[in-house]
Amino acid sequence: MRSLRVLVVDDEPAIRQVLKSQLERLGHVVEEQGDGESALSALQCGDYDVCICDMRLPGIDGVEVLRQARGAGIETAFLMITAFASLTNAIEAMKLGAFDYLMKPLRAEDVAHRLRHIADLDNLRSENRRLRKIVDAGESAVAASLAPAMKQVEDLAAKVSRTDGTVLITGESGTGKSYLARDIHRRGPRRDKPFIQVNCGAVPEQLLESEFFGHMKGAFTGADRAKKGLFHEADGGTLFLDEIGELPMALQVKLLHAIEEKEIRPVGSQVSRRVNVRIIAATNRDVEAAVAKGRFREDLYYRLNVLQIHLPSLKDRVEDLADLLHYFVGTEAARLGLETAFSLDPAAEETLIRYAWPGNMREMQNVIARALVLAEDGIIHLSDLPDQVCRGEALIANSNPGEASAGIGNLREQVRTFERSVIKDAIRQSGGDRQEAAKRLGIGLSTLYRKIEDMEV
Repeated sequence: MRSLRVLVVDDEPAIRQVLKSQLERLGHVVEEQGDGESALSALQCGDYDVCICDMRLPGIDGVEVLRQARGAGIETAFLMITAFASLTNAIEAMKLGAFDYLMKPLRAEDVAHRLRHIADLDNLRSENRRLRKIVDAGESAVAASLAPAMKQVEDLAAKVSRTDGTVLITGESGTGKSYLARDIHRRGPRRDKPFIQVNCGAVPEQLLESEFFGHMKGAFTGADRAKKGLFHEADGGTLFLDEIGELPMALQVKLLHAIEEKEIRPVGSQVSRRVNVRIIAATNRDVEAAVAKGRFREDLYYRLNVLQIHLPSLKDRVEDLADLLHYFVGTEAARLGLETAFSLDPAAEETLIRYAWPGNMREMQNVIARALVLAEDGIIHLSDLPDQVCRGEALIANSNPGEASAGIGNLREQVRTFERSVIKDAIRQSGGDRQEAAKRLGIGLSTLYRKIEDMEV
C-alpha cells in the first residue's frame, strides 16, 4: 500500500497519539488536531488523503466538519470515529459522503484495513481516468516491427521494462514516443499502477508547478480548493514527461529535487510528502545542444538520461509501413465510430507506402482519418488522399523522384510509372531475389508477382 497523508481529529490526546504511532509504523504521514475548527483550517490548507475524525468534538462536531469540508470542495476521504450511542450520526455522515466509520474502542487492524481500502479505491479511480484517456485518444500498442531499425529499440525497451530506472526517449515529432512509454509501463513491475502523462509544452508556465506538485487552497488567485499534482496522482506508478525539452529552467530545479529526493511540496504548503514515481521523459529536441547553450540543466539531463532509447523516423521503417497503415485504418475507423469494414485500394496503398511521412506516425494517423471520412464505398482510393501524398512531395529514400516527376499523363499513369521504378530498384537491390524484394517493399510475394505481370517489369 502506498503512503497516505492522514489527519487525525480527536479531543482526547491519548487517542491521537496512539493512532499517530500506529499509522506511522505503517508508513503513513500523520498530523493531528483536537477540535473541529482547527481540523477545518488544516483541511482547507493541507493536502490530506484521509481524515480520521471523531464524531463528538468541542465546538463543531465531526458531522459538521465533514459537511463544511464537502461544501468547500475538499475531496479528502473521511473515516468517522463513533460510539454505539452516536451510530445514527455516523449513518448521517455516510450520507454526506464519509467513506466509512469506526466503532470505539478502535482496533489497529480495523484502521489499517480501512486505509488499505481507501488507497485501493484511489488507485482504481486513477486507473479508470487513465483508461478513459486511452479510449478517448484511441491509443493502443502497435504490432511488432519488421524494420531492422526498430529491433534494437524493442530489445532495449524489453530490458528497461524489467527495471525501475528513469528512461529518456528521443526521436522526431510523431514517431510514437508516447506509445513506447506506455508500452514500457505496461510490461514493467508498475503495470497495475497509474500511468500519468503530461505534455510539458502544453501547460502554461505559470501553472506548471501547481500541475506537477499540486497546491493548497488559497495558494494563489483562483485556487479555491486544494488540488493533487501529477506526482501525487502517479504515486506508485509512472509519470511520463512528454516534450521535457520545453520545461522552463525555474521548474527544472524543482523537478530535479523531486526525482532525487522522492518528495514533493504542493504550492502554498509548508509540508513535503514522499512519492514513489518512475520517470519516463521524451523529447524531439537535441537536449545535449540545449545543455551546451545553457537552456537545459546538465544535472537534470544526466538524471533523466540513465537509459536512453532513440526512436527512428518512419522513413527508416519502410518494412513497417504496410502494417502501420492497416493498423491505423482499423483504429481510426473505430475512433470515428464508422461501422464499415474499410480496406485500401492497391494503388492508394502503394502511394502511401512510397510516401516518406515527414510527420511520422502522427501524420499517417491524420491522413488515414481524413481518407476514412472521404471514402464512400468502404475502400480508400487515391482520390481520398491529400494532394501532397499523391504528388509524392516526400519520397522514400530508395525511390527515384526524377523518374516519377518525368512521367506524363493522368495521376494513375504516373503512379504506375513510379511503382515500376520502385519495384525494379527493390529487385535489383535484392540481387534478383523476389521474395527478398517483396519483403523490402512491405508486400506479399503474390502481390509482387501480380504487379510484375501487370507492369511487365
